[in-house]
Amino acid sequence: MRWLTLYARSRHVPASLTVVLVSALAVWALARTGGGGPWSGWLTVLFLVAGAAAVSVGLGGQDPALDRTAAIRWMPRRAAHVLLGGVLIGAVLLAVRTMDGQPISPALVVRDSAGLMGLVAVGAVCWGRQYAWTLPFAWLAFSMVVPPSTDVVTQVLTWMLLPSGTAVGTWTAVVLAVAGTAAHAAVGVGGARR
Repeated sequence: MRWLTLYARSRHVPASLTVVLVSALAVWALARTGGGGPWSGWLTVLFLVAGAAAVSVGLGGQDPALDRTAAIRWMPRRAAHVLLGGVLIGAVLLAVRTMDGQPISPALVVRDSAGLMGLVAVGAVCWGRQYAWTLPFAWLAFSMVVPPSTDVVTQVLTWMLLPSGTAVGTWTAVVLAVAGTAAHAAVGVGGARR
């Protein structure tokens, strides 16, 4: 188990977990300041994006060159890190919403957390772990200003804000999750200059 402890520390897992929990508390407090009403959809997505951003700092180690030369198989570890990050942020959201007595669709949480972790994985491959958070935040900011429409392109752009039963939103999240996880598992982090 020592390797798991070392891996968790080198990937900032305790700090990421702390940020995810603090984000959940902050979003819960924001939802409560509106008169105690139910969480709106954008606050749920805001928490998931913040959680994915917190997990993204652990997608790479301190030294990318050291990771490339290590004599261990990184592909399964990278894929597991992305998948477990999605499970973590989804589980924290479901726990907070359940304790608050607010109903939430588990399908929505699974879809959005998987798609967002795929986005941060793509960001880590393209720009490195320090900028991996930019892609989900930019996508969320853009999708919040796009007017709602039944047009397929608009639904792809606003996938994380769509109801859980929307096929276009689900397929967009699946493609992002699979492509991001596969790219990160195969390539690792990018953006590092020698």
